[in-house]
Amino acid sequence: MKATLQQPFDVRLMNATAAVLFTGCAVVLLAGLCWWAVRHPVFALGGISVQGEVTHNSAATLRANVAPQLSGNFFTVDLRATRRAFEAVPWVRQAIVRREFPNRLRVALQEHQAVAYWGEDGGSRLVNSYGEVFEANAGDVDHEGLPRLGGPDGQSAQVLAMYRALAPLFEPMDLAVDQLQLSGRGSWQLTLDSDAVLELGRGDAAEVLPRVQRFVQTLTQVASRYGRRPDALLSADLRYGDGYAVRFRGVGTVEAGTGARR
Repeated sequence: MKATLQQPFDVRLMNATAAVLFTGCAVVLLAGLCWWAVRHPVFALGGISVQGEVTHNSAATLRANVAPQLSGNFFTVDLRATRRAFEAVPWVRQAIVRREFPNRLRVALQEHQAVAYWGEDGGSRLVNSYGEVFEANAGDVDHEGLPRLGGPDGQSAQVLAMYRALAPLFEPMDLAVDQLQLSGRGSWQLTLDSDAVLELGRGDAAEVLPRVQRFVQTLTQVASRYGRRPDALLSADLRYGDGYAVRFRGVGTVEAGTGARR
C-alpha cells in the first residue's frame, strides 16, 4: 500500500496565496472591463429601430416620444421601462424590446385594432379585437360605422363576444347592431341601426341567442300582418317565455306568441 505524500505547509500556503491573487486579479480585470464598457462612448445608445405595426404612429414620432425617457447605455438601459414607455403611446398594444449590439435597440410593435367604441358617446375609449379596452383619440379610427358597446368594468371581452354572436343574426334583414349594452344586473339591451331598441333579458349566449333567433325568424311575418316591414320596428321585448312584444311605427304594442314574462 502506497503512502500519500503531503506537500509541505509552506508550499500549500504558497499555492493558496497564488490562487487568491489570481482570482483577485481576474475580478479586478473584469470590473475594469465592465467599467470601460459602461463609460465608453461606443456603447452609448445610438438609435432605436422600430418595426411592426405603425399605422397610427410613425416610427419617427415614436422615437421622439420615447427617447427622452431612456437613460443608460447599451448595457444598462432598462428594457422593461423602455417597453412600458412604448406601450404608453396611444394605439400601441404591445412592444417587444431587444438590444442590438453595439449601441442600438430594436422594438417590434403591435397596435390595437379597434372593433368598437366603449362606453358613453363622445368618450375616448375603444375596444380592440381581443376585447380589451384602451384609450385613444376616437377621431383616429380608420373604420366608419363601428358599434358602441358598454358594460361593467372588466366585462368588455364578454360584451364583444356577445356582439359577435348577435350581429350575424340581423344581416338577412339588412339590419345591423349599432349598440349593445350589458347592465350591472346582467341584462342585455341592443339597438339596431334603424334606432329600434331590443330588450334581450339576462343570461349568457346560450340563453340569449335562442330568444333572438326566434325573434329574427318570425319578425318579418309579424310585421307583414300590420302592413309593415322589419325596418319599421321601434322596440321589442324578448323577456317572455314563449314569445315577445313588439312595437312598429304607426302600430301599438303587439305580442307574438304566448308565455309569461321572465
